[in-house]
Amino acid sequence: MRPGARIQAAIEVMTDVIERHRPASVALADWGRSHRFAGSGDRAAIGNLVYDALRRRNSIAWKMGSDSARALIVGAAPEAMGVTAADVIALADGSTHSISPLSELEQAGLDRPLSDDLPAHIKGDFPEWLSGEFDRAFGACAVAEGEALARRAPLDLRVNTLKATREKVLKALEKYGAEATLLSPVGIRIPAPQGGKRAPNVEAETAHGKGWFEVQDEGSQLAALLAGARPRLQVLDLCAGAGGKSLAFAASMQNTGQVYAYDSEKTQLRPIFERLKRAGARNVQVMDAGDAAGLDALSDRFDLVFVDAPCSGSGTWRRRPDAKWRLSPENVAARLEDQKSVLQMAAKMVKPGGRMVYVTCSILPQENSEQVRWFCAEHEGFTPINYVDEWQQQLGSDAPVSSTGDNVGLQLTPARHGTDGFYISILSRNT
Repeated sequence: MRPGARIQAAIEVMTDVIERHRPASVALADWGRSHRFAGSGDRAAIGNLVYDALRRRNSIAWKMGSDSARALIVGAAPEAMGVTAADVIALADGSTHSISPLSELEQAGLDRPLSDDLPAHIKGDFPEWLSGEFDRAFGACAVAEGEALARRAPLDLRVNTLKATREKVLKALEKYGAEATLLSPVGIRIPAPQGGKRAPNVEAETAHGKGWFEVQDEGSQLAALLAGARPRLQVLDLCAGAGGKSLAFAASMQNTGQVYAYDSEKTQLRPIFERLKRAGARNVQVMDAGDAAGLDALSDRFDLVFVDAPCSGSGTWRRRPDAKWRLSPENVAARLEDQKSVLQMAAKMVKPGGRMVYVTCSILPQENSEQVRWFCAEHEGFTPINYVDEWQQQLGSDAPVSSTGDNVGLQLTPARHGTDGFYISILSRNT
């Protein structure tokens, strides 16, 4: 496909996303199925256009003077395709399958700089109704944090130390520019693709088939490491999902002790079995999804209960940019109730002297530090552990500074730490 035709195709997909309120991934997949002639490079370029437009939806709409599908895609095109504004104007030649010529207003919008006095939610590309939460979370840094959440994310991998070393995996993936992560001692990072380039399919690599690594954001790796899953412990991964944290625990525990992987949804747990086999993880017991009675039978048993709580997903907006525009106050309110419910469940599973680790992929205080305060007020036997001390003990290095400004919980963000937005709080059960 010619570049102009790719822009036009992206407009069609974005129209589907906006008018039918569909996830971008679904709209892109449907477009691909109905346009079989488009190659993998075409589909990747169209996806870059759509996702970059969604990442910077507010700022592009302001520059272009419109939030229509056409305006958003045209406004995203220079950066998304790695070309100049003049190139985009030239590509819009109205030829067959290509985008029609740009109006004078559209051409002017491509070169319009953002004003210094714009509201934070426009410059930072986050929903206006979340302005208060961003201000509470980041203060004067709200725009910078929003901008970081609106950039493409790198591809992070966790080395499976049951089968490989970081040096071994780095060598296997050196053709992709792989480098060691700054904070996780078992992490590898492949830089985000620029312009119209696509991210490599590392799961097609022989090294992945051998179980040498798993795709996992560095922030998620750090949450698993901070949990302190040592050999011979009894561990419950309460919201296990596809099993990424359970796999990390198995490696940290050197295949000793026992990890129980539980989730309320069967579809979430289904991928875990193949992943466990590939990774060589032998100490993970997958519980029947939704078996609350079986879970209750294990009360007061666990040295460590890991709660990767359901949340807004605001920390993952780099990877799922359409999610931030679908998020609503009602969604957040529902997640807050879910978090309280799962925390109540987790409290019963921790044995005296054990610990619970509460984690979200969110940057919203009401889902993070405020939930921890609520929980501790409801359960006097639990006390927060200073994450700085725990970091030094578990990772053997100096801990990064949390964006919360305290040591009760660690808030990781793309702007400050280069990770997805993750909140990690470690709670000790004293009685």
